[in-house]
Amino acid sequence: MDAFAGLLDGPRARGAFLLRSVLVPPWSIRVRDRAPLTLLSMVRGEASVTTEGDDPVRIRPGDVAVVRGPEPYTVSDQPGSRPTVVIHPGARSTSISGTDLCESLNLGVRTWGDDPDSPTVLLVGTYQLHSEVSRRLLQALPTLLVVREDSWDCPLLPLLGAEITKDLPGQDAVLDRLLDLLLVAVLRTWFDRPGAGAPAWYRAYGDPVVGRALRLVHAEPSAPWTVATLADRTGVSRATLARRFTDLVGEAPMAYLTGWRMTLAADLLREPETTVGAVARKVGYGSAFAFSSAFKRVRGVSPQVYRTGALATAI
Repeated sequence: MDAFAGLLDGPRARGAFLLRSVLVPPWSIRVRDRAPLTLLSMVRGEASVTTEGDDPVRIRPGDVAVVRGPEPYTVSDQPGSRPTVVIHPGARSTSISGTDLCESLNLGVRTWGDDPDSPTVLLVGTYQLHSEVSRRLLQALPTLLVVREDSWDCPLLPLLGAEITKDLPGQDAVLDRLLDLLLVAVLRTWFDRPGAGAPAWYRAYGDPVVGRALRLVHAEPSAPWTVATLADRTGVSRATLARRFTDLVGEAPMAYLTGWRMTLAADLLREPETTVGAVARKVGYGSAFAFSSAFKRVRGVSPQVYRTGALATAI
């Protein structure tokens, strides 16, 4: 597993919300679902996406927009169109006055809107899981990014458009994986642009030494890594690895390792049946006491306090 794949593992789609919206202008939708990440792709027509405090961004057929939550945003036929529909958590849609619209706008399998032959067709894919691993990725993204149709060659959009309205055995798993592939393709295209301001960990992956060290850490977070063992596996001296890693990633190898372990641990602690001792072993600590001390030092609270708060938030 490379560094990019490791960070994408957190927001992997599991029962993601996917929808084909068919809309007749004028239309405007206020999205308040608090989802951590949403992909929008135009199939037909155009739309404006407006996030809080920013100017509207136009998207056209073949474009893909990624919106980072949880703040609300608006998707509309034209900038400034007054919202008539509100999307709430749980994919519930209402009018501005609160009237439920889920039934009246349902047009079949994963299809929602005014008319099947509407001039505007928009594909929506929403990641609904929150995790500490995904947070590391999300923090590297702007609130809104758009990959234009002419900047990449992606066969996934027509495939997603064809699959989204099918109701076959295993279809949810098919759509989840398509959404994951689309997200990976979009983010790689975005980060690889000149001047994109890709995060340090992404740029460092391209380095033959530091990239190798990152892959090792992400593949085996529970291994007893030291600067010496990482240097040996990457074929350089300890001093060279430490200096190069710190320069490219922005922190020392062992500090990065500890942060990554605590990030993984935070996600594992959200699983009610997993004990603190089991979490400790999975992230490379020989005892629950040693792990708890490290977790509190990094996170500011004990694993048990963190777990209580995380589970309460999830309910």
